[in-house]
Amino acid sequence: MAKIRAFRGLRYDKSRAGDPSTLLAPPYDVVDATGRLELAARSPNNAIHFILPEGDGAAKYARGAAEFRAQLERAMVRDGRPAIYVYHQHYRVEGADRVRRGFICTIELTRFGAGPVLAHERTLAGPKLDRLELMRTTMAHIELVFGLFSDPARRWEQLAGPALGEPVLEASFDGILHRLWRVDQPRVIAAIAEHLADRHIYIADGHHRYETMCTFADELEGRGHADPRFGMIYLANLDDPELTVLPTHRLVHGLPPFALDRVLESVAPWFDRVDEPLPADAATLRARLQAAAATGAALGLAVPGAGRWTVLSLRRDYDPVEAGLGGLAEALRRLDVVVLHELVLERALGIDKPAQAAKTNLRYDKSTDAALAVAQSSATDVQLCCFMNATPVSDVRAVCDSGEVMPQKSTFFHPKIPGGLVFYDLDAAGEDATRG
Repeated sequence: MAKIRAFRGLRYDKSRAGDPSTLLAPPYDVVDATGRLELAARSPNNAIHFILPEGDGAAKYARGAAEFRAQLERAMVRDGRPAIYVYHQHYRVEGADRVRRGFICTIELTRFGAGPVLAHERTLAGPKLDRLELMRTTMAHIELVFGLFSDPARRWEQLAGPALGEPVLEASFDGILHRLWRVDQPRVIAAIAEHLADRHIYIADGHHRYETMCTFADELEGRGHADPRFGMIYLANLDDPELTVLPTHRLVHGLPPFALDRVLESVAPWFDRVDEPLPADAATLRARLQAAAATGAALGLAVPGAGRWTVLSLRRDYDPVEAGLGGLAEALRRLDVVVLHELVLERALGIDKPAQAAKTNLRYDKSTDAALAVAQSSATDVQLCCFMNATPVSDVRAVCDSGEVMPQKSTFFHPKIPGGLVFYDLDAAGEDATRG
């Protein structure tokens, strides 16, 4: 059972913190050094000051904790009653206006496979250790995990809708309108919790952060913390037609010279092949690749500067057992990212799984425009551009249910969830639990 509950969130107090648009920050793992400087300059209260603190080693984490506690005192307020926080993102993508609707709550922390929370990607030790050290020093959950649950009738929205009043946060950031409401009516919260009780929760983004919360919960429990086993999460409906998943393209580099024709020969038993001029713009490329996937997985390969690409589609008679993929779960055997990584990257190009995990010969680009610009250029170290379709949410769910995981960077749920909306103070939650 998925056990969710309300919490007394820490939020920026607009009267003291300033314009909310100057306070938000993207997830730490998409911010480079230049971006961090720009965000930090927007406000001394921008969340980047503690989400991605400056410094090295232990000093960095101590500084993050000091920044967080300083902002808590000068710029934040803790809500007096437990609440869930309904959160809408209004955005435009591929020519269409959309709204992603969800809510922020806390959830009982169970390890992947040992409870209702399921993963679709592997995690790496480095990012988890970094976030764990920051969690230890701040004693707070300062970033959101993004989870999905199935709700075809959109019942949760019907339950929450009448309880919405004026937003407690409204800000334009990164070209997106962010709106946050506090819902603290016990009957509404109880109804939503009951509605989700028999649901699986599928992690869409933040696998590392979720596993880190689980590890820290174990530590807190061992230390006798009064309320260690709940973590902050954002939940959205996987059946919402406005949910957006974008592709992540692969850029191959650093290999000994190779001929694309040899690569194509090696995968010919499994793919139909069409060679054609490289599309001139990203919209045309996406449409062509989506059309190629009408009957199954499809991907595009382009040598930078050649002016052409090859569209590969799984053959109708493709047999995953004959292709050597019979050991994989059924949900994985025909996925485009799986056949790319297994048959093209590993088998044809020799990029084995450790090299894939370490990104030794791979870079990832979420922008089709940027990846296409690389393919159009001859002045690049990239040897092969691998263009992908977005992974359907139904496939993400099937993989989670199978207990298996996809290759890294198989999904890109758009837009990202910024830091700075609401925080969960573990020290204060423990004190509340002790008082009863």
